[in-house]
Amino acid sequence: MPGGRLTQQERQQIALGLADGLAYAEIARRLDRPTSTVTREVMRNGGPAAYRADLAHRATERRAHRRGQAAPRGAQAPTQPYGRDVEAVREYEELFTAVVAASGMPLMMSRVMACLMLTDSGSLTASELARRLQVSPASVSKAIAYLDSQGMVRRERDEGRRERYVVDDDVWYQSMMASARSTARLVETARQGVAVLGSGTPAAVRMENVARFLDFVSESTARAAEQARAILHARPEASSGGLAERGAGGG
Repeated sequence: MPGGRLTQQERQQIALGLADGLAYAEIARRLDRPTSTVTREVMRNGGPAAYRADLAHRATERRAHRRGQAAPRGAQAPTQPYGRDVEAVREYEELFTAVVAASGMPLMMSRVMACLMLTDSGSLTASELARRLQVSPASVSKAIAYLDSQGMVRRERDEGRRERYVVDDDVWYQSMMASARSTARLVETARQGVAVLGSGTPAAVRMENVARFLDFVSESTARAAEQARAILHARPEASSGGLAERGAGGG
């Protein structure tokens, strides 16, 4: 199986495979590459609908050039705990960032989110984030403000009174609930439009249909998030105890 960076010809084959509607695994098989390599390549270069081989190749060259400029001469790659492969972790972080960005989150916010998620502590200061991502403190501050507004990070003070940014097991629950609240506000606004446009008029009917659809989505999202949180965050001993009690009662 070949290693190293993808060639321009391989990127053209990926583009052709996407145009033909092939799955990532099938494209990877034809290239004799890992599926993760193809997935990462596509997601960090616009996603399946926007992927262009020539643009992806130039973007990769630019990223490699920036990394070469940013790394001081003679500097060693940072070590990873638990014996992890440094390069594999770096590549996975790029993949995770690309997938999160493809879901609609701005790129810098996605980079900060990925950096926090893939840190064992789940907690970093602004200076630590800036150093790891090699960006300005202002960029980190803007990204954190966005993530905070979406309920995806929380702020803490450590022993040195420094502000730390934290992700935990509730991060996606909080994000889903923030999304549900945002959608609920849109529902309320759409229904205000019905009154303004005149009930029964074509425009008002359209807005009412929008409101009904989004209201259903918002309620379903919030309900599903609550149920998932209750099930997945239940203590194992409590769950097993409950099962044992039900089993005893049923016997």
